Amino acid sequence: MPHANASSAHTPSAPAADIQHHPAVEEYLETIFHLEEAQVPAMRARLVERLGVSAPAVSEQIKRLEREGYVRLTGERTVTFTPEGRSYATAIVRRHRLAECLLVDVLGLPWHQVHVEAGQLEHAISPVLEERLATVLGDPVTCPHGNPIPGSKRPYSPGPMRALTDLPVGGTSTIIRLEEDLQADHEMLMTLQNAGAVPGAKVEVEARDSSVLRFRAPDGVVELSIDAAAGVRVKR
Repeated sequence: MPHANASSAHTPSAPAADIQHHPAVEEYLETIFHLEEAQVPAMRARLVERLGVSAPAVSEQIKRLEREGYVRLTGERTVTFTPEGRSYATAIVRRHRLAECLLVDVLGLPWHQVHVEAGQLEHAISPVLEERLATVLGDPVTCPHGNPIPGSKRPYSPGPMRALTDLPVGGTSTIIRLEEDLQADHEMLMTLQNAGAVPGAKVEVEARDSSVLRFRAPDGVVELSIDAAAGVRVKR
């Protein structure tokens, strides 16, 4: 599955990449990064929703991350990164998205399967392997789902974007990226892939109501919930 090869260094490569923690710690940091990337406040309720764990479990893990100097809680009870926490989270996301490129471009794994598999690999990638992966893969700028890979030396310049839900009926555009929270839905990704609704594809909104949006992609028609369609980012 093709993905962007040119585009801005999104974030510098993280010096915290050599820290080894339990995968659960890295999963929390990664989820906070994804919420910030989507411009969604990283409140504990959001973490409960994204991670599928109890509110007490989230509170306990956030306390641990605070003690270790990775996050702070604001007055509005929003979780924010310390510089060290942001550096560490950036390293995790970089490893994950490089692993996705490896799985698609080298190993030929289907596009809709790579998010979950990369989630397993990211915790085992050392800084040495990360550097080698980036070299072998040609220093990719985006993952197969169109999201920028932090630390790429090449520019990331997708231009202005908006949600698919911002298009009117009859409106057309080009898919740029799928936000991270969509990628955990294996069935939805398979539906998008089968319809050719991947980054770079031209789409046209055919109909919508308060709960569902229907659009045409190169190889078929897709219906998504309004919430899911909001996570499909297209050219403005």
